[in-house]
Amino acid sequence: MKKVLIDKIASVTLTCRLSRQTYVGPDVPAVEGGVVVARILNSKSTYNQLELPSGRMSSLKPGDIVAGALGHRKALFGYAGRLPEAVHPGDRLHVLNMGGVLGVCEGVHPDLGAPFECEVIGQALHFPHLAERVGHPAHISHGALPFLDRLEVHGVPVVAVVGSCMNAGKTLAACALVQSLAHRGLRVAAAKATGVSLRRDVLAMEDAGAAQALIFTDLGVVTTTAEQAPRVARTLLGHLAATRPDAIVLELGDGLLGLYGVDAILDDPELSGSFRAIVLAANDPVAAWGGVRLLTERHGLPTTVVTGPATDNAAGIRLFERVAGVPAANARTDPEALSAIVLAAAGLERRVEASESA
Repeated sequence: MKKVLIDKIASVTLTCRLSRQTYVGPDVPAVEGGVVVARILNSKSTYNQLELPSGRMSSLKPGDIVAGALGHRKALFGYAGRLPEAVHPGDRLHVLNMGGVLGVCEGVHPDLGAPFECEVIGQALHFPHLAERVGHPAHISHGALPFLDRLEVHGVPVVAVVGSCMNAGKTLAACALVQSLAHRGLRVAAAKATGVSLRRDVLAMEDAGAAQALIFTDLGVVTTTAEQAPRVARTLLGHLAATRPDAIVLELGDGLLGLYGVDAILDDPELSGSFRAIVLAANDPVAAWGGVRLLTERHGLPTTVVTGPATDNAAGIRLFERVAGVPAANARTDPEALSAIVLAAAGLERRVEASESA
């Protein structure tokens, strides 16, 4: 066991409340969520920042000592990597995302270049018993919110935001909805239920006016999978609904055909039954049309409204609405139209009226 001064602590480790001066040990369990300290070995000109627990972005450079969490990533437009089978000091791993997920890179996106490579220094330790100097392997489940086995939304309307793929405008749509609903006097909570750990999106929802925003990382999960995603979604909704907001905006990260468990959530009758509205973000009219078909034919769910780049101009909106028979509204240029459609579908008009008359 030795003390190490950490230059940069990744946001994925937020629940651990790490100190910059942290003890590390030589025994590193190869488990998802285990907190590892490593030294950055190379430089990068693109995708070269690390998100800190504060949400700030910090550029990485060779020699930086960082604390991240072991995990995997299966991004369609980013790095793909796996959890290593074993980890020892001196081993080399890769930084798979800006949230600080560390693993073995198996797929590189040409726009991002090779990922950061880092040398493992050791396992970060925490000391749960003040009277004992026995260090235990730190894990992001330490300090995390507890899982809930049952879905209890207490009648709070849930608006689900799904996408045709990554970078389709889901977070932009979620933030537009949060802000518009908050401006109408509603107390809105928000969450991101699937994806790989990065707090940027839920921080944007807080900036938009969410009274509370949670992400799966708050439950001690690095990267969601189809096996765990429904339980994650139930837990996030349960914790948020317990605060009795007027509405919950739930972003499902990745896409309808992704690998992070979006389909498992949509196929869960209890979860999908709590969705009062489903907003589909899509990059183009074909993706929008296919997304509506997937939601209907594979999951038995109606699409409330389509947004995203597919709705960036009036021609795209008219084309899509004529072909698919589903309303469309652009979250950037006409957020009020988007929120009006969602308000009507989710039955939130009475809550708005009550708020305005209060």
